[in-house]
Amino acid sequence: MDTRRFGLIGTGIGESRSPQLFRAAYDGRYPYDLLDGTDFMPLWKRFLEEYQAVNITAPFKQDAFAQGLQLARNGYAGISGPCFKIGATNLVVKTAEGLMFHNSDFSGIILSVAEACFPGVVGHCYDVYGEKGYIKVHQFVKENLDSLYGYKPQALIVGCGGAGRAAAVAAAEMGFATALMNRTHEKAQALAADLPEYGFIPVPISDFPAALEECDLVIYTLPEAIPAIDGLTEGRFRGEGGPGKVILEANYKTPAFSGEVRRRLETVGARYVSGMQWLMYQAVTGYGLMTGEVADREAILQALP
Repeated sequence: MDTRRFGLIGTGIGESRSPQLFRAAYDGRYPYDLLDGTDFMPLWKRFLEEYQAVNITAPFKQDAFAQGLQLARNGYAGISGPCFKIGATNLVVKTAEGLMFHNSDFSGIILSVAEACFPGVVGHCYDVYGEKGYIKVHQFVKENLDSLYGYKPQALIVGCGGAGRAAAVAAAEMGFATALMNRTHEKAQALAADLPEYGFIPVPISDFPAALEECDLVIYTLPEAIPAIDGLTEGRFRGEGGPGKVILEANYKTPAFSGEVRRRLETVGARYVSGMQWLMYQAVTGYGLMTGEVADREAILQALP
């Protein structure tokens, strides 16, 4: 009998839908608990004593990452490359080699963009390669992105908080030339300076309409719509190559690209990918890492609000 337990660490998470999504992913075969509190270390201790793997949410992603750095220095943990670049973890798994720290925001973005650009690739890779299918998806996109567009495509990341940082690293790792935009321009500049290996280009938010028109992929991570969005014309959404412009938005509760704006982008063939899709793929990759099994994608999607 499998006695492994899983859970979520965070503050004020009583209404989280994570347990419902986890149950849907595995037809209720595993327990998934909410470890709710304002003090990180007691919750972390509970994980170490009682659980096989946990998700980490606000405000503890950096606290958990700090634990990972300390353990890794002493040879007791591993940190995935993307997780290290992002500087935050939302998933920790016990393995035979010690704790492993991941960031499924990163992998959820890659699967969302991959499916928009190469329809069917996600299902194929998971069918063939199991719970590690997201790695093959990433490899496929990197190898085929330039040929899909016929040139090196460009990405625009709007918002440089935690989700924006994950989006920036994901876009660059897929092969996009990536620009950063934030309401406070200094924050975009700081992120670019922190990760010089990616050649990020900070762009003022006042240039949003022109930057959106120029880019092939836009990942919008701000919690609300900036005023310039309502004034975007159909021409701003026309793509120059590949699958057309792709708009991926993190906010699925009150999306910035909705109503008439959504109609305009879809009229010219741009592809809108909702935050719900991102959330579903985040769950697929994360839960697979936690259990070593392929999560039921359709069941997760049906369980989302």
